Amino acid sequence: MLKTKIKEYRLAFDLSQTDLAERVGVRRETIGHLENGRYNPSLKLAMDIARIFQVTVEELFEFEDE
Repeated sequence: MLKTKIKEYRLAFDLSQTDLAERVGVRRETIGHLENGRYNPSLKLAMDIARIFQVTVEELFEFEDE
């Protein structure tokens, strides 16, 4: 299972889901699905989001064994 810290970083950077979605070129719903663990991002999307928050992909996403 993929766990993400997107919401934590997004709130720390004072961004709405819509703001973040626009910056990385996806729909707001995609960000919501990512935050709720219902969507696994492409490597490019993961890297684009990490770049916005100036963190590594590993800091932003974590895989857990189910």
